[in-house]
Amino acid sequence: MEQTEVGNKQIILKNYTDQIPKETDLELRHGNKIKLKVPKESGAFLVKNLYLSCDPYMRGRMRDFHDSYIPPFTPGSVIEGFGVSRVVDSDNPNFKPGDLIAGVTGWEEYSLIYRTQQLRKIQHQDDIPLSFHVGLLGMPGFTAYAGFYEVCSPQKGETVLVSAASGAVGQLVGQLAKLHGCYVVGSAGSSQKVDLLKNKLGFDEAFNYKEEPNLDAALKRYFPKGIDIFFDNVGGDMLDAALLNMRIHGRIAICGMVSQTSLSNPQGIHNMYTLITKRITMKGFLQSDYLHLFPRFVEDVSSYYKQGKIVYIEDMNQGLESAPAAFVGLFSGKNVGKQVICVAPE
Repeated sequence: MEQTEVGNKQIILKNYTDQIPKETDLELRHGNKIKLKVPKESGAFLVKNLYLSCDPYMRGRMRDFHDSYIPPFTPGSVIEGFGVSRVVDSDNPNFKPGDLIAGVTGWEEYSLIYRTQQLRKIQHQDDIPLSFHVGLLGMPGFTAYAGFYEVCSPQKGETVLVSAASGAVGQLVGQLAKLHGCYVVGSAGSSQKVDLLKNKLGFDEAFNYKEEPNLDAALKRYFPKGIDIFFDNVGGDMLDAALLNMRIHGRIAICGMVSQTSLSNPQGIHNMYTLITKRITMKGFLQSDYLHLFPRFVEDVSSYYKQGKIVYIEDMNQGLESAPAAFVGLFSGKNVGKQVICVAPE
C-alpha cells in the first residue's frame, strides 16, 4: 500500500542574528513533503500542529551562542517552540492517533517527534480553549505562577508592579496578585493595553510608559509608599526606576529583558546600590526550575478560569505564513495579549 505524502510548509531560520529579530531572519519554506506514516520501530510519532506559541525567549535561540540553558536553532532548519498538536500516526505506545499533546514541536504543519520528555497529553475541555495550553495553562502561565508565588513570596496587602503587564505572562501575574489581596499596577505600551489592564484584567492602576517622561516620578505617583514586589519582563529603564522605588526587603523577579536591543552588548543596570540600602532581593528564574509544581498550577489556574476569577487575552494569527510577522511583533509590542499562531483548525 502506498504511503500518503502531503505538503509540509515550514518556518526556517535563515541566519543567526544578535539584534531584534526581523521578518527577513525567518523564511516560509514551501515544497517540503512528509509521509503520514511513522517509520517502524523508530519509537517516534507524527503530529499535525494546531497552535504554535510566539515567545520572547526564542530570540535567544536565534543567535550563535551556546552557553545558555537551551541550544540555538540551526540556520537553514525548522525552528521549534511550544505548541498544541494532534497525533496522526505513532510507533510509540504512550501516544496514540487522535491524542492531543502540548509541548515542544516544530514550526511546521506536521512534525515527526522522537523526544517525548517535554510533551504532555492534554484533554480537550469544552470550557477551556485548546490554545490556552500554550498560554494560560502552558509555559507562560506557569512562568507567572511559579515566578509570583515562589520567587516573589507575596503577602496579602503588598504592592506589586508588573511590566509588560498585558503580555502572556504579565496579565496572569497581575490577576494572581489581585486574588492574593495585593495592590497591583501594570505598565504597558499603548492606551488600548492600559484600558484592558484596568477594565478587563482587574489591575488597580495601569499606565502607558511611553507617555511618561520620567518613570521614577510615575512610579512615585502610583506607589507613594514604595513597591514590595516588581515582576519584571522588560529590564532597562523600568528596572532602573523600580530600583529607586522599592520598599525595604522588596523582591524583584527577573523574568524577561525584552527591552534589550542587542544581546551581545547589553545595557547596564543603574541604581544597584539600593539592593544594599533597601535589602532588596533580585532573582532571575526559569519556569523549568519549578516543574514539580506544574500539576498544582494546572489545577489552581483551571479552577480560577472556570469560576470566572481570571480571564486570559489571546492575540490569534491565522496560518503558518503569518508566523514570522507575529513573532517579530512581540518585540515592538504589536501583540495584545498572548501571541498564538493557529496553524490548522482543530
